[in-house]
Amino acid sequence: MAPYESDRTAGAEGLPDEADDVRAGRRKAARYVVPVAVVGVAAATIGLVPALADSGDPSLPKITAEQLIEKIAKSDVQQLSGTVKVSTDLGLPSLGGLESGMLSGVTKGSGGSSADPQSKLMELASGTHTVRVAADGPDKAKVSVLENAAEYSIIHNGNDVWAYDSKSNEVYHSTAPAAEKGQEEAPKDVPTTPKQLADEALKSVDDTTSVTVDGTAQVAGRDAYKLLIKPKQSGSTVGAITVAVDAKTGVPLKFTLVPTSGGAAVVDAGFTQVAFAKPAASTFDFTPPKGAKVTEGKDSKGSKGSKAPESAPSRGDLGKGLDGLKTVGKGWSTIAEFDTGGQGMPSGSSSEGGNVSGFLNSLGDHVKGTFGSGTVFSTRLVNALITDDGKVYAGAVTKDALVKAADAAH
Repeated sequence: MAPYESDRTAGAEGLPDEADDVRAGRRKAARYVVPVAVVGVAAATIGLVPALADSGDPSLPKITAEQLIEKIAKSDVQQLSGTVKVSTDLGLPSLGGLESGMLSGVTKGSGGSSADPQSKLMELASGTHTVRVAADGPDKAKVSVLENAAEYSIIHNGNDVWAYDSKSNEVYHSTAPAAEKGQEEAPKDVPTTPKQLADEALKSVDDTTSVTVDGTAQVAGRDAYKLLIKPKQSGSTVGAITVAVDAKTGVPLKFTLVPTSGGAAVVDAGFTQVAFAKPAASTFDFTPPKGAKVTEGKDSKGSKGSKAPESAPSRGDLGKGLDGLKTVGKGWSTIAEFDTGGQGMPSGSSSEGGNVSGFLNSLGDHVKGTFGSGTVFSTRLVNALITDDGKVYAGAVTKDALVKAADAAH
């Protein structure tokens, strides 16, 4: 079937005009799903297979993939509350004390506060977490990550954004202008809702993708259609993405990404309970607890203070801070290529690189090609090849695809 063009005529990202004013602020989620270069894959035309939802349980009216995507785009839910279970399994190697030390350093954030959302929410990149969400229009939202005997919350209420880490009794505060109509119902830095993840996945869809409706399901007690997104290309580590879409409101209720290698989902985020009603006004009230350390971040206009959460890189600024970054390939097989300007990392036998080489080889696989030699560091979704001469090739692609890209570049 020819690419579905009718939804490409109005929106800058290839979605209908009705979705233009609900797209702002939802560009953070993909950084936790794919590397920055993969986020930059331009969305061209959407290749849709004209499949209809099969009969199933629940029984819902038939709908095409085009209609279901339009339903998501037109969804304008302003009030909700619920609980989301987020599980992430990238298959990262366990580094014991080193890993704990690195995470401890990261959670302090650029402003020295453990409550800084920019780094605190990186903890969602692994393990299973329970998240409570609430929203009442574009200016009131709360997201709470529940931990063992502790809680981390971000509260947006009007011009104020508060973040509180009960474990350390630290507070992070920043200010921002009142949100304009159409901004995300949850804080922009929180990549926890199925809707945020689904929006990012749909923006990366192009004619290398198959998009179908794959039956129906019940999520959090609500009837839903299942939108199935699969790469048509070989070489990608992404097996399939399934988005359960609420049949009544068009809100994505569950997002699941499974790798080509099989096994557990790399990302599985879904509501276990949800209600589309006005939350109590007190939900969004916050006063720093007595004795809490309060760190002031800068506001959106750049006032003095510690560094506030930054925006996710857009397609236009992917190369900033990286010397000569470029991408090769297209669609799901896109690979980022850049030069570190250094000598790379020592690879091969321990005798070639000493203790450092031996440690790196314990984490990655030594590879050779016409490009020379290097080390591939792998997760269940993202792989990166660092050559001995300082070149880096990374993407949601297989190890073989990275080696081929490095060979072609040389």
